Amino acid sequence: MDGIVIGILVPLVGTVLGAACVFLMKRRFAPLLQKSLTGFAAGVMVAASVWSLLIPSIEMAGGEGVKSIVPAIVGFLAGILFLLALDSFVPHQHIDSEVSEGPRSRFSKTAKLVFAVTLHNIPEGMAVGVAFAGAMEHNSYMPMAGAVALSIGIAIQNFPEGAIVAMPLRAAGNSRRKSFLMGTLSGVVEPVAAVITIMLAWLIVPILPYLLAFAAGAMIYVVVEELIPETQEGQHSNMGTIGFAIGFTLMMALDVLLG
Repeated sequence: MDGIVIGILVPLVGTVLGAACVFLMKRRFAPLLQKSLTGFAAGVMVAASVWSLLIPSIEMAGGEGVKSIVPAIVGFLAGILFLLALDSFVPHQHIDSEVSEGPRSRFSKTAKLVFAVTLHNIPEGMAVGVAFAGAMEHNSYMPMAGAVALSIGIAIQNFPEGAIVAMPLRAAGNSRRKSFLMGTLSGVVEPVAAVITIMLAWLIVPILPYLLAFAAGAMIYVVVEELIPETQEGQHSNMGTIGFAIGFTLMMALDVLLG
């Protein structure tokens, strides 16, 4: 049980370390570096969605033909719709945009920036939670080492995410301490989402294949809706592509070698 608790908290550590960059770097985050790190995060999330979530979902469902992929299809689409709903109903604002999304609100720009990244982190926390739940209930399909690999991969991609949140807040005039705190708070939702997902999986074991695919769909939504477009806007789009390739390769290798 201690190992599971540590695994759930590891991604948050990645966010905290990334947010701590505000104490070491200048106010501005170089566009080239931001594109590279955003692409890297997108690559990790896509690889994790496939190797750590969708493939185990199909294997865990069992059966033959169409029956083997129904949970993956239903869960994946449900995850997409879930993030689409959150995107529509939660007020938020992205780093490179001056336009708020979701319903009108009186929240500050800083709060909306944090909400935006928090939305991104929910599916990552769910992915870690359902991976550990799968390892506890169906070790043959989702080995504990695979869940650990996913947790480490999410933590690695959370490092640039933490920095990408905290550095622009610092550039906007916030103190280093406040920028660090906001960056850290954006990642707190991950262990919370992980614990809730594990509780759901324990209560209804048969839904595990659906939850795995659900987390995959939610993460792919974030990649397609936000991360990839951010890497391709303006200059240095090629660095976003290179970052994606590196992140994808790293996560794939982690899952195959450790899982």
